[in-house]
Amino acid sequence: MGSLTGIVQDPQGANLPGVSVSVKNLGTGVTNSRRATLSDGSLTHDAHIQIVDEAKTDTKARTVGDRNFIDSYRYNIAGYRLARLVGLHNVPPSVERTVNGSRAAVTWWVDDVLMDEKERKEKNTSGPDAVRTGRQIRLMHIWDELIHNKDRNQGNIVWAKDWSLWLIDHTRAFQPVDELMKPGEVIACEASLLEAMRALTEASVTRAVGNSLTRMEILATLARRDRIVKRLDALIARDGQAAVVFTLPR
Repeated sequence: MGSLTGIVQDPQGANLPGVSVSVKNLGTGVTNSRRATLSDGSLTHDAHIQIVDEAKTDTKARTVGDRNFIDSYRYNIAGYRLARLVGLHNVPPSVERTVNGSRAAVTWWVDDVLMDEKERKEKNTSGPDAVRTGRQIRLMHIWDELIHNKDRNQGNIVWAKDWSLWLIDHTRAFQPVDELMKPGEVIACEASLLEAMRALTEASVTRAVGNSLTRMEILATLARRDRIVKRLDALIARDGQAAVVFTLPR
């Protein structure tokens, strides 16, 4: 454990007025992420710091997505910005900062955690409203297909005490692949998310994500959007709107 005072900077390298109380390695995962307690003198809250930014090429891999693998802090930032663009509020805020000379994603630590998905399955529970829980999981599947998140696991599916689903850790998403990972999971979607996806354009996504995504990554995201919407529209035509589109109270 050590101090972060004076080493958290904005992307231009200017020191931020806030101070850090403490920082520690999490000891889990492979990205050497850390948990920091930050304070601006009036508000104190924890943050998740990730500096990972690496690319690997495996010429023997079967698919393009597996052949070119990127694990980057900037995808956490892109995930937050894109989530807000499509009206999702269950991806925690994430901003770019410089920490100890390295660019990093500094992400709001989710409060009031009840359990992760592993514990939920072990307890065989869906909480007080099984329909709402199931619909949140359906929304997660659509989101993960949109951003090509191959690293969704039970540890980064977090349930809050009010049984709201939080989606965290997107450093391995946004690979430049236009195919869907599991088309069979695209069977239902929340109404406002579907309409927001329909409205996405290269210009709107570029404005939202800034330099957290490359143009190739943005175009791949839009190509996946096209596949998701096309599949959902086909299901709506076959089974009816009510069977495919649902609303999820905020």
